[in-house]
Amino acid sequence: MKKFFLLTVVIILSLCSYSQEVSPSSSNVFRINLINPGIEYETKFSQESTFSINLGVGYGGSYKEITSSASGWLYMYSPFLDLQYKHFHNLENRIKKGLPIEYNSGNFLGIRFLTRGKAFDSNFYRTSDYDFSVGPMWGLQRSYNRVHILFDIGLNYYFDGKGNGGVTPMVELNIGYNLFSK
Repeated sequence: MKKFFLLTVVIILSLCSYSQEVSPSSSNVFRINLINPGIEYETKFSQESTFSINLGVGYGGSYKEITSSASGWLYMYSPFLDLQYKHFHNLENRIKKGLPIEYNSGNFLGIRFLTRGKAFDSNFYRTSDYDFSVGPMWGLQRSYNRVHILFDIGLNYYFDGKGNGGVTPMVELNIGYNLFSK
């Protein structure tokens, strides 16, 4: 009976100590982005994934099938709404290596939806004042104290409201400042 009691106590203690280990978890983060100025809120969607909403004004290029009267280096400044779902696939490995995961630092796979509004300034014409793009992405984001760095790459399907569209590679680089996390 003493052996059974001792074995039960050992099992309970080991389960309690195991349950106190740090498990990887994404968090809610509010940040200001600098390269394409915007305000972003990244919210925890599950233990290892987030959903972010970024609203701002930024620089963009043209999409071939929805652009007319264009030549040379093409630019456009317009408002945008950028929605992203990110699944972080290396949080446990980062913890094991002693690397931080604060402010959702990690590598991710995801999907992105971007819409751009009427241009403030542009050197080309679009077939519509609004365009949209959606597609898968792979990326990484790191936070060094409160400085946030994001890089992702993917393939986007873009279209306008008139049915014009096409496919193009997408690359995003952003630097921001994490205001708070919970």
